Amino acid sequence: MYYERKRLGEMLRDAGILTEEQLEIALEEKKRSKERLGKILVDLGFTTEGIILDFLGSQMNIPHINLDDIDIQQFDAKVRKDVLEGLIRRHLILPIIKEGKTITVAMADPLDVFALDDMKKATGCDIKPVIATESMIRAAIERVYGREESTLEEILKGVDIQRFDIVRATDEKAVDLTGRSSEKEAPIIKLANHILLQAITVGASDIHLEPYQKDVRLRYRIDGILHEFESPPKSVHAAIVSRIKIIGNMDIAEHRLPQDGRAKIIIENREADLRISIIPTVNGEKVVIRVLDPKGLCVDMAKLGFEEEILRLYTRIITSPYGIILITGPTGSGKSTTLYSTLRTINATDKNIITMEDPVEYMMRGINQVQARPDIGLDFTTGLRSFMRQDPDIILVGEIRDRETAEVAINAALTGHLVFATLHTNDAAGAVTRLVNMGIEPFLITSTIILSVAQRLIRRVCPKCGEEYEPSEILLKELGVIPKPGEKIIFKKGQGCGHCSRTGYRGRLGVFEVMQITDNIKDMILAREASHIIKEEAANNGMITLEEAALRKVMSGQTTSEELIRVAFEARGKLDIHHHLLDKPEKNGDKK
Repeated sequence: MYYERKRLGEMLRDAGILTEEQLEIALEEKKRSKERLGKILVDLGFTTEGIILDFLGSQMNIPHINLDDIDIQQFDAKVRKDVLEGLIRRHLILPIIKEGKTITVAMADPLDVFALDDMKKATGCDIKPVIATESMIRAAIERVYGREESTLEEILKGVDIQRFDIVRATDEKAVDLTGRSSEKEAPIIKLANHILLQAITVGASDIHLEPYQKDVRLRYRIDGILHEFESPPKSVHAAIVSRIKIIGNMDIAEHRLPQDGRAKIIIENREADLRISIIPTVNGEKVVIRVLDPKGLCVDMAKLGFEEEILRLYTRIITSPYGIILITGPTGSGKSTTLYSTLRTINATDKNIITMEDPVEYMMRGINQVQARPDIGLDFTTGLRSFMRQDPDIILVGEIRDRETAEVAINAALTGHLVFATLHTNDAAGAVTRLVNMGIEPFLITSTIILSVAQRLIRRVCPKCGEEYEPSEILLKELGVIPKPGEKIIFKKGQGCGHCSRTGYRGRLGVFEVMQITDNIKDMILAREASHIIKEEAANNGMITLEEAALRKVMSGQTTSEELIRVAFEARGKLDIHHHLLDKPEKNGDKK
């Protein structure tokens, strides 16, 4: 962008509008402030907006437009919907009308090729610029989108860290971030709200505020990947942490010990839960906030990402009268979403469903949910024993963490209850061997476990900028894909646009490995076979492995080969999966 701005300055200098000295001063100021060169020239009094626009219009034969004479509300609504508001504000480029595959946009600097390229990528259309003053464009953007939320730089202008005093919240109700910040509101409160609201806006699941020796790093986890955002200075870090402690009802005077807290925020008339964790580091306190959006936790089963035949098997098994169904996977693999969606599917007036969770992430009508409180003796084991006197039909155990909890869950299944539970294992077969390693007798496992499900979350290709391409033979060979004679394999990949924050991905879906405990599998469990041997037998009997499920998502254009490698490779050089197997998913025993 520096080159394009410098070119504008040189054009104005060569035309005699600027002197060489004025241009050098303006370029130096631009390096310092990062502002647009045109705005700097006007602010320094070297020229006016009108002179710059007249010059650009005559040099580039681009027409002027007076935005004050246009009814902003008549601007093409679909154009504004297709382009992220952040892109428009960042580049000061306002879409006016769409005609066919061409969008006319108002710009203060038609030499800004980066703005034009970003707009083209975000919309998929050709961009035709017209010239308007920067002040007119800013005013028009405000009329269309409303006044912009305070930026980090603007918020920090009001912070006097030497005089800052912590002001406690007046009540413990949910913090409403929807409204605009009051001018009288403490700058640190506005700054903390800005960090939370920005996380909600970009769809982050976690916020990381990390102090270092001289600076602070702010990162958001979006679709499972951490992305760095504009960070506050180190001088206000302690004050931000104190404000977050107040929100989470924690001790603001304690800086030596880890603390955990919870809070609610309101955004667009709905509540989201925050789980706050603070730990002391050598450079200050590190904050991680898990953002729990209840709407994302209860998804229709068909939208989770199950393969069609696997979904039929899963929905049939979850209606069993008794037994244990295990959902396995690492932290952040979507186990809670799968469990809540499952409970919603089987919830009925003739079922008594009780859950023991830590924490309760989503309140469901018709289900009795209990929050684990180990600090007062209400742990998973104690809760499960109490449940047995509550006449339950279905029990959900948040996590089987030890032998004692596993034994209570097994006893519940043996006495005629359907039990759902989670375990932290890499694959479906690993759940069985994990229970054996806990000290559970194999005959109890074979008598109670009816299904073991392993899952991961994989990022979706952005629907706006996803483009098809033909993968190389080397990549296909690496993935184990063998095309049929004359067959053309097509993959899909996002190019990066405003809709997906330039990542090429938008949203996630699950990939599942569902292992039914058949008679052959039971015999292998009783013989204490290793998990990889059990997995091989299950695959020979038709089980779709995590790797194969992920490959199917790549073949159908829902995700990329990079995501397949990131999520599904398990310390192996390549996947041993062949494309012809995908046409006959019920016969997976011919692996080479």
